[in-house]
Amino acid sequence: MKKTVLGLAVVAALLPTMASAEAGDWVVRLRAANVAPNEDSKLGKTVNNLLGAPVMSPGAELAVSDKVIPELDISYYFTKNIAAELILAVGTRHNVSVSKDSAGVVGNQGLGSVNLLPPTLTAQWHFNPDGMFDPYVGAGINYTIMLDRNLKGSSGTIAGNKIKIDSDSWGPALQAGFDVNLKDGWLFNADVKYVKLDTDVKLKGAVTGNAWRKIDDLDIDPWVISIGIGKKF
Repeated sequence: MKKTVLGLAVVAALLPTMASAEAGDWVVRLRAANVAPNEDSKLGKTVNNLLGAPVMSPGAELAVSDKVIPELDISYYFTKNIAAELILAVGTRHNVSVSKDSAGVVGNQGLGSVNLLPPTLTAQWHFNPDGMFDPYVGAGINYTIMLDRNLKGSSGTIAGNKIKIDSDSWGPALQAGFDVNLKDGWLFNADVKYVKLDTDVKLKGAVTGNAWRKIDDLDIDPWVISIGIGKKF
């Protein structure tokens, strides 16, 4: 009997002392996030309609590269289950290129890179705030600021022509993830977000009469997949 009691005491001492979230708590998370654009581009069709001639493959697109960035997130718990999270990612730089235009006069080519700053605010529902494993879902709004929006054609008929991302973007954001509550208020976090991010792309050069003309309605719509650690205060 004494051995059993002693064994239970040792196990209890080794188990994490979980600090579940309470109303009024703050949680700061530091995550590594992979921003993976899920772009929808109609570059070829838009350019052909603009110029009135099939100068590009109809399936030609603008491609936007993935990027891994650090992400700082601050949450406030209104109740044990309801929290608001402000996602403060640093600027995320993506390479932009023309793809799927092997049969056109523009051709596949790199156009440079753009730098995006995507602060996002979500409201979350935590299903099991008192447990070690606490899954949650969230929804909110994203505002993406285009910090560096200038591109340039590098070859073919658009060589030297100016290209720009036209405007910042407002859009909804959806979120799902989980916290693993650890000792002394620390936690492990995994999270995935889908952000609606739309903008116009314009070109200025000889082919447009040196006027800015829309060449694509680009939906970037990234998936943001992240893991990291956090601390409750």
